[in-house]
Amino acid sequence: MSPDNPDRERPVDEPDQPAPPGTPDARPPEVDPPAGTAPGESGPGSLPASAAYQSSLELRFDEPRRPLRTLATVLGAVLALAALGVPLGLLWAALAPDTPVLKTAEGAIYAEPQPEQPIAADGWFSLLGLAFGLLVALALWFVLRRRRGPVGLLAAVLGTLVAAPVAWQVGRRIGLATFDRLLATAPAGQAFSKPADLRAGGVDWLLGVLPVPHGNLLLPAFGAAVMYTLLAGWSRWPGLRPEPEPGEFSWVSAGTPAPTAAPEPPAPDAAEPPRG
Repeated sequence: MSPDNPDRERPVDEPDQPAPPGTPDARPPEVDPPAGTAPGESGPGSLPASAAYQSSLELRFDEPRRPLRTLATVLGAVLALAALGVPLGLLWAALAPDTPVLKTAEGAIYAEPQPEQPIAADGWFSLLGLAFGLLVALALWFVLRRRRGPVGLLAAVLGTLVAAPVAWQVGRRIGLATFDRLLATAPAGQAFSKPADLRAGGVDWLLGVLPVPHGNLLLPAFGAAVMYTLLAGWSRWPGLRPEPEPGEFSWVSAGTPAPTAAPEPPAPDAAEPPRG
């Protein structure tokens, strides 16, 4: 044994032999899984960062499509917005002025040649309906976060289309019974007032079955569609639904490095390395 040849059994002049090629049955040495990992399972650091992040997103946000649940969501939103048409109609009736009329032998006529009250009633309904549509779009954008997109837009438009006629009918019927009674029993020449009503909007019946609103009854749906489209266009998420930041999944992607084992002390009979 010499410093140049620490192996006692190999001659000095024998060249180094290359390692034998791997056989098909050769397997790489097995690595023990990290502590706390069951056999057959991969540890937190076994997946690449991109694969772990993508799988986590798919687990949380790529839900299976369920047509029945989507239909139930749209119908529930439409019914809720239709119910909100009642307070909208009450607010419109409180703000819109009544129109003064006179009883004649032929019926009721306006007390003034060109009254401004019917125009004011249409204006108040248009403003309130437009504001109602904007608020509905904002509310559905935040409430139906997992249904953002065509489903949320459909719910907003259909809901406001139903809520507008409900608000119109509720508002115009406040005081209508008193007006009809005075119109039937009041003597000619008596002055009274007519409750607010719409002249620039109404409902037509398609084939006598399907109601089709027109005029300023379409303004709530118009406002909801515009606001929802703007929210979707300015959304910072491509899928419109909130997505977690990559930093939130650092515990999945980064992994916990295994602690390095301390080097074993040399055996008592081991040869010391040569010193220069």
